[in-house]
This record gives sequence, C-alpha cells and structure tokens, in this order.
Amino acid sequence: MKDLKDEELVNLARHTYLRLDDTIGYPVNQNSNVVGFYDWYTKTGLCDFMMDNVGDPFDEENYFVLSALGIEKRVIKMFAPYYGIPLDKVWGFITNSCTDSNNHGMYFGVKKLLSETGKMPIVYVSSEAHYSNRRLADLQNLECRLIDFDEHGSMDPEDLRRKLDPSRPALVVCALGTTFMGGIDNLTAINKVLDEVKPIAVYKHVDAALFGGYLPFTDHKDLVSMTKMKYDSIAVSGHKFFGIDEPCGLFLTRKDVYAAQTSFKVDYLNSNMAMISCSRSALSPLKFYWLMTHVGEEELRRQAKEFLDNAEYLHAKLTEIGYPAWRNPLSNTVYLKRPADWIVKKYTLAGGKIPQYDGPLCHVVVMQNVTRVILDRFIADIKSSLENK
Repeated sequence: MKDLKDEELVNLARHTYLRLDDTIGYPVNQNSNVVGFYDWYTKTGLCDFMMDNVGDPFDEENYFVLSALGIEKRVIKMFAPYYGIPLDKVWGFITNSCTDSNNHGMYFGVKKLLSETGKMPIVYVSSEAHYSNRRLADLQNLECRLIDFDEHGSMDPEDLRRKLDPSRPALVVCALGTTFMGGIDNLTAINKVLDEVKPIAVYKHVDAALFGGYLPFTDHKDLVSMTKMKYDSIAVSGHKFFGIDEPCGLFLTRKDVYAAQTSFKVDYLNSNMAMISCSRSALSPLKFYWLMTHVGEEELRRQAKEFLDNAEYLHAKLTEIGYPAWRNPLSNTVYLKRPADWIVKKYTLAGGKIPQYDGPLCHVVVMQNVTRVILDRFIADIKSSLENK
C-alpha cells in the first residue's frame, strides 16, 4: 500500500480549507471552539500518551486511572441544568456520536420498559426524523412504526394516535430538529396522545442532535427540559452547534433509567458496564470541558442568536426575489426548491423529496461559519440562475 506522504496531507488540508465557505448544506460548525484546547493539550504533555475513558464515569470504584472519567462526570453535571435534569438524578456519558447516543436511548428504553412490563416495546418515530433511528431499530431487532409528519416536518400526533398499540410498551423517539426540514416534534401534543391512549408503559427518547445544542441558550430552553417535557433521555451532538472538531455526543438520562439496565460487572475494571460502548474517547470530554470553561454560556448565546438571525435573513432574501423557500420557527435550516445543478454542487447542498411539496428540494443549514457574506453570494447565484433561464 502506498505510504501517505506529507505532501498529500498538505493538499488535503488545502482542499478542505478552500471548500469551507461553499459547504452550507450540512449541520457542522466549522468555526471550531476548541482551537485553544490543542495548545493546552500539547503543553501539558497529555498528547504524548493514550487515555481511555472505559467504564462508567459515575462509578468511583473504577480501577482504570489513565482516563478523563472524572472530567466526563463533571461535564455531564455541567450540562444537566441546561436540559432540566436535577443534579441528584442525572446520569450520562460522552458518546462517539449522536447516533451512538440514540442507540443508547433506544437500548436503555427497551431495558427500562422490559423491567416494567416484561414485554418488548414498539418504537414510534417520525419518518422525517434522522434515518439513524430507523436503522438503530433494525439493529436492535425492534418493531418500528413510522409516523407521518406535517408540512413543517413535525410528527403528526393524530397519526401517532392511530398507530399506537396500547397493549405493548411504547418507545417514542421525538425529534427536536428533523433532518431535512428542521421540524420540532410537539412533545406537549405527543404527551397528550400518550396520556389518552395509555400504552402499558412509555419511554420517550429525544433526538436533539442539532437543536439540542443551541436551544438551551435561547429563550426557548423549556423545549429541551426533561422536567417540563417529561422525556426520559436525550441525545445531543458535540460537532454540530458546539463546534467540537470530531464526531461526539452527549447522552443524558436519569439514575432510575440507568438502574433498570442489565448489570455487567467487569472484574478487571471493577466497574459496571451498562453502556454498549467499552473504550471511549477521553479527548471528547476534555473538549466539552474546555468549551464550557473557556468559551462559556454568554458566547454560546451570542452564537445561537447570530445564526438564527442569519437563517431568518436567508429566508427573507429568498422570499424577496420570489424563490420558493421555507423555514420553521427556531430553526437554522432553510429548505427551498432545488436550484440548478451547478449551485447544488458548488454549495454541497443536501437534497430531499417531501410529499407535501411540489418537486425536489434542497436545504441550507446556517451554522456559525455561514456568514452573511456567504449567504449573499449564494443568493446572488440563485438570482443569476433565474435570470439566465
């Protein structure tokens, strides 16, 4: 196999850098908030050896010391208040990605419902929610019923009512920020349906990969509050809003959910391994800790307001030139009629087909690095394509 030369690495870096301003179709914050982390990481010498966050970060008896488990536990407790989880009830860990978090949400939900009823649950999830949820249901061999969504991309509570089986436990996956349209499932309406139909047991997992990052730093933080919305676990991405430079995520739940999991006491760790993951990154918790102690809440609030304002700006400008475009409230996603192929390719736009809309669509996800200069250039290209038809 041909060795990877330094020149190739330089070319990769150059190519990536040149494409940053034109990649606006996917929800990745390219203004990394952890640049200063690497200076600290190298100066401390931690970069010279391997750390492994293996085991439960809340287990004080874990033998493994070359880890950042203590920091990981502290990070979970730092984030718990942002999601309305009391500090004396929270349990969680840093995952390898939000898909990993969702996998644990389903796995923990199944074990909790089995402990209560002895019956396997049915998974209910919107067909507009992230595709990983359907794939994870298949991975875990779970029956999955897809729920219709409305013209805003939110789960249709009445279709949930029609498809609920009250004789089986319900594992409901609620999306706060759907993949393509940026829809928010109405947890209040979903809770009302569940209260009325009364399945024998209910577990609600929230897939809040993108929106769960920024909503706590807005006036709409109650939407991600466990106390207010009565959910059981939540998944949030680290490499989307928070700007961590590698895939990672948060998984947050309660201690009673953790207590219902199958116990796997591992002698050589002297720790319980209720999670699916064994070895986990020790860098991701350190980066989350760096983020909250060096970037801080005030800056995250500013970022959230700025990119939501920019998303509103993009929608308004497209509407102004008569180009079909839509945006859900509280969303940084603008979806629009699919433009010319050269625009789709230039800006790496993600495409989709939505039954409620006529013809193929694309979307722009306005992240922190997507400035108004970039948006103005995009709008000018859209306008040019209309004039040259």
